[in-house]
Amino acid sequence: MRYRQLGSTDIMLSEVGFGCWTLSTGWWGKVSDAEAVRLLRRAHDLGVTFYDSSDSYGNGRSERQLAAAFKGRRGKVVIATKFGYDWYRYAGERRGQQEIPQDWSPRHIRFACEESLKRLDTDYIDIYQMHNPKLDALAADAAFEALERLKAEGKVRCYGVALGPAIGWREEGLRALGERPIAMLQIIHNLLEQDPGRDLIAAARQRGVGVIVRVPHSSGMLEGRYTKDTTFEPGDHRSHRTRAWLDEGLQKIERLRFLTEGRGRTLGQAALRWLCAEPAIACALPNIYDEGQLVEFAGASDCPDLTAEELARVADLYGHNFHLQKQPARA
Repeated sequence: MRYRQLGSTDIMLSEVGFGCWTLSTGWWGKVSDAEAVRLLRRAHDLGVTFYDSSDSYGNGRSERQLAAAFKGRRGKVVIATKFGYDWYRYAGERRGQQEIPQDWSPRHIRFACEESLKRLDTDYIDIYQMHNPKLDALAADAAFEALERLKAEGKVRCYGVALGPAIGWREEGLRALGERPIAMLQIIHNLLEQDPGRDLIAAARQRGVGVIVRVPHSSGMLEGRYTKDTTFEPGDHRSHRTRAWLDEGLQKIERLRFLTEGRGRTLGQAALRWLCAEPAIACALPNIYDEGQLVEFAGASDCPDLTAEELARVADLYGHNFHLQKQPARA
């Protein structure tokens, strides 16, 4: 495993991390707490030191899983969690992935932080993130004053913004980078979905802000396992994707086969190495829901880097919408 510095902080992350939402939400299949703890510990054995959670994942379940997995080993891992969704009051109103109300008041931020610390069984959070904040939250001076107080008290080492839940959020990202003293920005970015990530990464690089990437495999498309006959269970979040998404994605995947043929890497590993070619990206968070994926993705750190020629070919494909018969992507 290789390790990278998070922006201008002194925090080092494994370049492949573990996004814990797959273990606690049920949106990628059911996982027991015992199995989650086993996978988290196995990840650490493979060199993964960064674990990304949220207080809303499973209504605190994800944080409790981390506490159980790393009890007595807190100093050996870097833990990020998120806040903002007031599931304490509105969890019963949630339907699937539907968003519930957010609360960015200083009172809620402190309360959420203290509750996360209890569930994580720790006295500090390495990276504390605003969870999918909209422009009104980013304009709230009081919220950032509250975060500065938590940092001064040693309850959080640094803080930042995790954008989502879907692809996009360019204006929010640029506003956060331009107006707030954040240490990191978490975005969706991958070989198939490069915008607005390119603009956000460029702005983060200019300001010394570390970038963490989630959905690096485009909801599994870049794992190379889907076929035209692939279907998803009704509770799986991918079941909401259209047939056109699957068909078009498979065509694009075929045009990326040059990244794997004779290169000593799988498509899933190539997707991670493509991200690692950008110095501003400190870590990628693949969706891991079984041990086979964990071993494959953690192994990406040992795979050959993409060559300049391969990177240029990817850029050309993306700039021409992979030569599909559609409007080209922005160059």
